[in-house]
Amino acid sequence: MSKNLALLFIAIGASLWGGIGVFVTYLYQIGFTPTQVVAIRTISASVFLVLYVLIKNRQLFKIKVADSKYFIGTGVISIVFFNWCLFSAMEETSISIATILLYTAPAFVTILARVFFKELFTTRKIIALLTTFIGCAFVIGVFPDTNGSISFYGLILGLGSGFFYALYSIFGKFALKKYDSLTVTVYTFLFAMVAITPFSGLWSVIPLFSSVEVWFYIVGLGLLSTMLAFIFYTIGLNRVESSQASIIATIEPVVASLTSFIIFEERLNYWQYFGIVLVIAAVIIVQEKTKKSKLVTSNRSSLSG
Repeated sequence: MSKNLALLFIAIGASLWGGIGVFVTYLYQIGFTPTQVVAIRTISASVFLVLYVLIKNRQLFKIKVADSKYFIGTGVISIVFFNWCLFSAMEETSISIATILLYTAPAFVTILARVFFKELFTTRKIIALLTTFIGCAFVIGVFPDTNGSISFYGLILGLGSGFFYALYSIFGKFALKKYDSLTVTVYTFLFAMVAITPFSGLWSVIPLFSSVEVWFYIVGLGLLSTMLAFIFYTIGLNRVESSQASIIATIEPVVASLTSFIIFEERLNYWQYFGIVLVIAAVIIVQEKTKKSKLVTSNRSSLSG
């Protein structure tokens, strides 16, 4: 596969993540709650991922029981809360704002890596952190008029999605030392499914599942925006450097903004779009010039939405 085709695959994967807000919003309109949508995503993604691994390589299912602690971290602590915060933020604010606040994750990763792994703050990281902070300030409406365009609750949800997504990189670092990224992804969603489903109350909305439309959105959520996104992104990632993949993946918030504008007529002001550009720029700035491990970017495929 040529490098250009690999980059195209990465762009396709990121674009599929960017479209997740469409399926989430339609499920809200039908009558599902954020918690139920999280459960729906984890269940549908688990089904499709398990089927994919059964076809691809059943050996990837093998893990040690003692290593379940890693998947409690990636699946329960990270995936469940990350998705709940993201989907709730989409309901509270907008798809565009929720998605760009999710992109504060690299800033949180930088801070958490300093705490847990003693990674030093470089000039590039400091600039990226400041750029992220300023960009978010424009997105949420603090600048330039200081009146604020979203609620404080919406802000906390958005930043929460970025924080819990960042935690995945911390927990995943240990899991990926022992297992293939696909193994980590499958068990992450399985553990998340087991954790969230009992609290989702899906049984109370069983009549909603009689609609063909609902199943279309469920397939979109679990197949298109999760499994296929993972496949395309991973294939591309295996053939280019992770730093390049991260930069290409910033197409996600662009796609999210475009789809929300075209389908739901969500509009942001010029300052908010400027903030989006700054946050995306911060993601690009934080990429080190030297070749890095594929840890964080390979994790991106299982979490994004």
